[in-house]
Amino acid sequence: MILNRDEYRSKVLGCWMGKNIGGTLGAPFEWRRQLNDVSFYTQELGGEPLPNDDLDIQLLWLVALEERGVEIDAKVLSEYWLIYVTPHWSEYGNAKANLRAGLLPPLSGSCNNDYKHSCGAFIRSEIWACITPGCPHAAARYAYQDAILDHGDGEGTYGEVFTAALESAAFVETDVGKLIRIGLSYIPDGCGVAGAVRSAVNSHMLGRTWVQARDAILEEYRGGTFAGDIHHTSQRDREKGFHTGRQGWDVPSNIGLLMLGLLYGEGDFDKTLCTTVNCGEDTDCTGATVGSLFGILHGIDAIPDRWIQPIGRKIKTLCLNLGDLGQVPRDVDDMTDRTERIARQVIGRRHLPVEIADRPTDLSGLTDASLLASDGGASLYAAPRGPVFRFDFFDVAVDYGEGPYIRDHVPKAIGITIRNHYRVQATVNVHWYAPEGWRVRPSADGTVFLSHGWLGGPKTLEFIVEAEQVRRPANRLVVELTIDGRPLTMLVPITLLNGSLVPQGEEKQA
Repeated sequence: MILNRDEYRSKVLGCWMGKNIGGTLGAPFEWRRQLNDVSFYTQELGGEPLPNDDLDIQLLWLVALEERGVEIDAKVLSEYWLIYVTPHWSEYGNAKANLRAGLLPPLSGSCNNDYKHSCGAFIRSEIWACITPGCPHAAARYAYQDAILDHGDGEGTYGEVFTAALESAAFVETDVGKLIRIGLSYIPDGCGVAGAVRSAVNSHMLGRTWVQARDAILEEYRGGTFAGDIHHTSQRDREKGFHTGRQGWDVPSNIGLLMLGLLYGEGDFDKTLCTTVNCGEDTDCTGATVGSLFGILHGIDAIPDRWIQPIGRKIKTLCLNLGDLGQVPRDVDDMTDRTERIARQVIGRRHLPVEIADRPTDLSGLTDASLLASDGGASLYAAPRGPVFRFDFFDVAVDYGEGPYIRDHVPKAIGITIRNHYRVQATVNVHWYAPEGWRVRPSADGTVFLSHGWLGGPKTLEFIVEAEQVRRPANRLVVELTIDGRPLTMLVPITLLNGSLVPQGEEKQA
């Protein structure tokens, strides 16, 4: 598969410009549950866009990719998050509190986080699509590593995986219906995001107006009003009962409205963008994302100049600590140049079936099946209850069960799954390092045999950890894995929080 370089760059530039335009248009109406009536910017802009966290964190991820390499994962991203992301809003702050307590992703996004179903992840999906053009399998994997940082096993993670896969496919596919099917193939069929997307599609197929489609989504998939304040809901929507909803359960409805704008926009920039923002809800996020998706689908030349002139081409930051952060892109052109450089590295390093070249685009080898998730996305969500540690020859997943808590005299179950992904079998020695007075059953020491990576499956070891007295707020343990005759030493950290004040039965991460 060949993507012409000029066409690729036009789509990437359109992505970042559309992001700036949509975020600026939608910002004044953010988190208002109401029908809006906008057809253009409603504020004086002075030739610059409004700052927007939707784009900010993608600037940070670009710097992280440049500094740490394209094999980046959630653990590396979480270090950048703690150092450079300044706000404590909702899931952003909850994740930082968990990370500081020693919980790694996905626990940092799952534990004590009522906002793991909110919108903070899908708004930063475009960077992964732009560095994996036409390769939604790779985009979805990057997006998953990003989203679990502050959304864990929540709907927010499904939202980012869905949008990243769809956006990556949009580099090589323009049919909106097919793009939606591709995105849905990467998330669980029964999740809220999938349901809201199908609601938008069904309304469009039935010939309903966009207002009727919007109301259908809110009837079934709405979250709570902003801060629980009824005054953030219009009188019209209050009369429909839309002032109620589960606090923090925001991403299903907003992804549904985003798809509504794409479907009812019919390839027209003004109609796509304004329909989306006029639906209300998280309008800076939905506007920014539909703007970027339009840019990927149609390229920079399809965005009318009258939308570009009032904001120019600069990028303004909102929520980054720029003190000692490497130089972030100063405008959408710089962002495009640097995105292309990283994309070339990703394509080469990951052997993706695409080439960016100064030759005509050639999609002759592309099939619908090659863009769909081969396993329904199951492999993405194989370890939802704890981090996965990747070593040169082995992967080790930790399963914290109901949550990362331990109490005095209460047994805590922990699963350790070891996968050998090399062609040499091995007998692995297992040793636990635990605080004084703690017990590990059936034993703190033992061995496990692993067959060839291509022949045998993973081995799961079930342990019970028990403490007579839990003294610290956060308790750190280490599982050491070694192989006789080989210098390899794998250290797997485990953090258990003091659950003495957590009511029995409330340890669960949800």
